Amino acid sequence: MENLTAAATERIALTCGMSGRHEIIFTLVPIVYGCNFVIGIVGNSMVVAVIYCYMKLKTVANIFVLNLAVSDLTFLITLPMWATFTATGYHWPFGGFLCKASGGLVIFNLYTSIFFLTALSIDRYLAIVHPVRSRRFRTVVYARITCVLIWLFAFVLSVPTALTRDVHNFSNFNTTVCGILHPKTENVMRLKDLLLAISLMKSLLGFLVPFIIIITCYCLIGRALLGAKHIQKSSRSRDDEVLRMLAAAVLAFFLCWVPHQVFHFMQVLTQLTGVENCTLLDIIDTAMPFTICIAYFNSCVNPIVYGFVGHNFRKNLLRLLRCLPGGATEPHPSISSKMSALSFRVSEALSLTVKSNASSDVK
Repeated sequence: MENLTAAATERIALTCGMSGRHEIIFTLVPIVYGCNFVIGIVGNSMVVAVIYCYMKLKTVANIFVLNLAVSDLTFLITLPMWATFTATGYHWPFGGFLCKASGGLVIFNLYTSIFFLTALSIDRYLAIVHPVRSRRFRTVVYARITCVLIWLFAFVLSVPTALTRDVHNFSNFNTTVCGILHPKTENVMRLKDLLLAISLMKSLLGFLVPFIIIITCYCLIGRALLGAKHIQKSSRSRDDEVLRMLAAAVLAFFLCWVPHQVFHFMQVLTQLTGVENCTLLDIIDTAMPFTICIAYFNSCVNPIVYGFVGHNFRKNLLRLLRCLPGGATEPHPSISSKMSALSFRVSEALSLTVKSNASSDVK
């Protein structure tokens, strides 16, 4: 939304009156929101149904993927409100509570999405690089505890965003908007510090730090797999499906959120430097709705990723669409258990190699 400055709380005048207000935004963005809503609701509902009915919650990966889908669903229910808000020229008719709740859910979804992807990456690292030592930690109980902690931590991080949003009346356009305000009051410095802290947390905890952890996990996994390549050349063709799915999901998250994070960082710089250049603010405020559209698309892209990359998911999805019962066909191991089996085979092969070398040295 717009960078706003105000002298009062009731009828407010904008310093950059037309900043970010263009007809193409009011026309195109609601259409994209509507498409995201339909695709996301259908896709994530299928993910929940497939995991619950066929793949079950017996593996760590399935638990994290299910929670990721539920997180996306909780956010997607707010999209019709944001579509209405944009289509009416940034007019918010839903009241203060829904303004705060919807704003909080956007950030809540950002944190839960990246945290669950990070947890999945760490789980894959432990399963592949340390399969034996990590076995007692990679249990369903620990996975559920991790999910509860992620939900709680994301909720705590999203509360400040919800509290700083509210509905505001603008005299320039005779309209009511849902946004964050920078008022010229006695508490201006305290509020600016809070908004800056929220913005930095969004960039650091919501993107940069988790992404560094994810990349580190992948580098260590790659090194371990390359080291074992000469031992397990024939058995890896289908066993690394979960790793490819996770890589695709992480790449999708990165591509969807990077544009928004770039313009968000520019917005933070304008807050820090106190820039009131209306041309620069118009560029940021015009680009923001489109980068948000791309970011919101991440909530409906994961089911598409699973469908294209995940053979096991595709197979179970077809069973769901044909209305086959959960026990209709012979159960088969999940992609997570297959990956764990690969890890143990690599570990055992390495161990046997070491033992054979040691015995030859003795001889």
